[in-house]
Amino acid sequence: MKRVALLHGAGYVGRELIRLLLHHPGVCLQAVSSRHAAGKPIWSAHPELRGLSELRFCQEEALLEVEPELIFLAAEHGEGAQAVRRLLEGGYRGYLIDLSADFRLSDPELYPIWFGFSHPAPELLGRFQYGLPELGPYPAETRWIANPGCFATGMLLALWPFTRAGLSGRAWITALTGASGSGSRPSETTHFPTRDGNVRAYKVLAHQHLPEIEARLGPSWQVAFVPASGPWTRGIWGVAHVELNRTVSEPELEAFFRSAYPEEGLVRLWPGRIPELRWSVGTPYADIGWIVRADQLVVGFALDNLLKGAASQAVQNMNRLFGWPDALGLLPLNAIALEDIR
Repeated sequence: MKRVALLHGAGYVGRELIRLLLHHPGVCLQAVSSRHAAGKPIWSAHPELRGLSELRFCQEEALLEVEPELIFLAAEHGEGAQAVRRLLEGGYRGYLIDLSADFRLSDPELYPIWFGFSHPAPELLGRFQYGLPELGPYPAETRWIANPGCFATGMLLALWPFTRAGLSGRAWITALTGASGSGSRPSETTHFPTRDGNVRAYKVLAHQHLPEIEARLGPSWQVAFVPASGPWTRGIWGVAHVELNRTVSEPELEAFFRSAYPEEGLVRLWPGRIPELRWSVGTPYADIGWIVRADQLVVGFALDNLLKGAASQAVQNMNRLFGWPDALGLLPLNAIALEDIR
């Protein structure tokens, strides 16, 4: 059993990570930190976990006392890099999976533009691997992973098969997210009376996930993104109107997607359909579908922002670091090829 720990586990993503790790057959969750709940049982922040674990929240510095082999960081943007630096100064040399945005971009000059802060540890940026597993195998020396953003996960999965096939083009994307995408701290925009029955666009053409999408698709793509908040708790649903640099037949289009995402993976394909949000909520899957009419192409995507957009993707990345099947601990064992479990 691999020893793992979680830094800042009192939020929504922390809850999902704790739940997944407690049931994972290959790891033992040794410690979970929280600045504000240290000393209290984890169910004090996550009542649904009562009876599942005797763990109590600890202070950040206590994480290293349990000698974890891997640490997940669920800190807020701007705090993840500072936490990594403190862990390294404390002597930590194990695996890291950071769920903040602090290591998703390789250029420190982009952080003041997109996140409003100067990067606190620019010397560490090049040591993190961008962690969207479906984009391909990681270098053998990978030890630190930057978990992708939730919107970025859906949009990249919708467009990556074209880049992989050597195509370029333009995409106009509209995507909606539920209230949990704003985190557990209450705000005016997550207040139920102002969210229920309402849809609101925000950060139009200026969302912070856009540069990580552009970095992976390359300069031959132009992407315009309109994010919106929807009147539900969890899940992301979006559509991309895609214009490619050449005409693609429907069989060729399907071949691009099936080649990029094998059936045993955590992307489910829906040719000729746009996925519904409810199909993916509560699952570790991203659902991708497409519709072609004459020369027009629409690619739709849906995923759970707290799972495939955050916690289950972090577990998927952990599985890769340890050489296990991507879906270990995320799907029933009978859904995973037994010969792949080592």
